Amino acid sequence: MNEVVDTLRKIEQNYKLFQQQQFSFVRALEHTREEAHDLVRPVSSITQVQCYKDHHCYNSTDRRILNMFITICNDLRSLCRKLETVHPGDSVSNSLLEKCKVLLNDSNDFTAIRATYPHGVVNYLSLEEARHRYGGVVSLIPIVIDSMTEWITYMKRHVLYKVSRGRAMSKKETPISQTASAVHLAAPTSVSNKHAVQLQEKDFQTYLAENQRPQQKAPWRPPGKHP
Repeated sequence: MNEVVDTLRKIEQNYKLFQQQQFSFVRALEHTREEAHDLVRPVSSITQVQCYKDHHCYNSTDRRILNMFITICNDLRSLCRKLETVHPGDSVSNSLLEKCKVLLNDSNDFTAIRATYPHGVVNYLSLEEARHRYGGVVSLIPIVIDSMTEWITYMKRHVLYKVSRGRAMSKKETPISQTASAVHLAAPTSVSNKHAVQLQEKDFQTYLAENQRPQQKAPWRPPGKHP
């Protein structure tokens, strides 16, 4: 789990650098869409951005920022696969993970998604850009990062906590069971000891009865005075 947290933190740091260059990212999309004669439809998938970079990008600055977006998406996809191997989780964590996998699919249409508060990426766009062109593409990464952060938080609080608590409880129960066994064993022992004492007393009384010397009686004499 610690490795997953560290990896996500590094991705967040890279995203902060990318976010600071959102204006350059939008301009790069504008330039490549013009080159591709594709100004009508919105930017709706990772594959579309990849296509712009590979076939319609002739500016090193545009290529760098587009490649930065694709790299972050690939890193998130790799982390998503790693999350599946950390712990099986439950229905809640698996639902969060499935959401990330769908969003990061190369051909997934993210046109309708919008990052909300505390993210302000959509607010940096014009109304036209936010509604019809780039609202989805700038929202993709922050939404996925939020979902992965929520996954980690949930796993720590609910799933992994229950596992660790269960192990702790099993360790605490061991001495109790041992004590119970000791008490259980001690009870018959005390009973047997008491029984042995009773037998010893009985044997002793029998011994006295068998070995006690009879008292000697005085010889019989007729009544009367005797010297």
